[in-house]
Amino acid sequence: MLSVECRENFEVKKLTSFKIGGPVKKVYFPASVEEFVEVLKAEPDAEVFGNLSNTLVSSDGYDGAIIITTKMAQVDITGTKVAAECGIKGPKLSQLVAKEGLSGLEFMIGFPGSLGGEVFMNASAKGQCVSDKLIKVKCYSHENGVFELKKEDMGFSYRTSRCQKDDIIILAAEFELDKKSADEIQAQMDVNLNFRKSHQPSLALPNCGSVFRNPEGNSAGRLLEEAGAKSFSVGGVHVWENHANFIINSDNGTSLDVLEIMYKMYSAVKEKFGIELRPEVRYLGGKNQREVELCRTLNIR
Repeated sequence: MLSVECRENFEVKKLTSFKIGGPVKKVYFPASVEEFVEVLKAEPDAEVFGNLSNTLVSSDGYDGAIIITTKMAQVDITGTKVAAECGIKGPKLSQLVAKEGLSGLEFMIGFPGSLGGEVFMNASAKGQCVSDKLIKVKCYSHENGVFELKKEDMGFSYRTSRCQKDDIIILAAEFELDKKSADEIQAQMDVNLNFRKSHQPSLALPNCGSVFRNPEGNSAGRLLEEAGAKSFSVGGVHVWENHANFIINSDNGTSLDVLEIMYKMYSAVKEKFGIELRPEVRYLGGKNQREVELCRTLNIR
């Protein structure tokens, strides 16, 4: 294998936005597509993550291997075309293209995640989404190796792409952006940041963003608030008092605390409205049987 950085029994807690998680048996940090492919050839069962911003890692740890793509962060800007690797963080990419007078990625300024995850879930905010300006993606699958998909082949819809049901990992994405004045771009980025600050908790309060997806034509936050979720707390975690679709790790909460409070939130909405909310959070673990059961009930992958 190429000389890929690998850490064993690595404490990922400090890397997660929830500030929760036990030791992971092997964590790889590839710095290029070539290194990434080499790791997956050697570790075909490895799970792939960006910067763990929407991932709950079990406090009991994980016995397998994972790949974190934060070192895969190259960006190439040619005219209005932007090619970026999966590991670059959304805010950094947004700022880089803004400096070039390119519009279309302003919504990323408020996202803590990386580009790969944002393409994977077709991230969106304030009337913009990843698929708006995307042209094609470079992908990897165990069956096909490295290949490309055009936008129309990605199956994009609200917070969804075909990557979520097929064995497809995003390695890089290419966008065709619009020329616009730097002042206009900055104004939109300021609007997005101000909206985030007023509607979502700061990452100084450990959280993983929205916990549940909005049901079609509805708001998960509104449903949760009307179901009384703002009063919920379990162990060291609680539902944020300013928006019922966020969980805050305020007192050294555990992964089980998070899953138990998610189950309370899910159950309250199901009982009151007959609606089963779908989580946005990913889970990495498997040692704790109660956690496994809760993930199965909540349909967390």
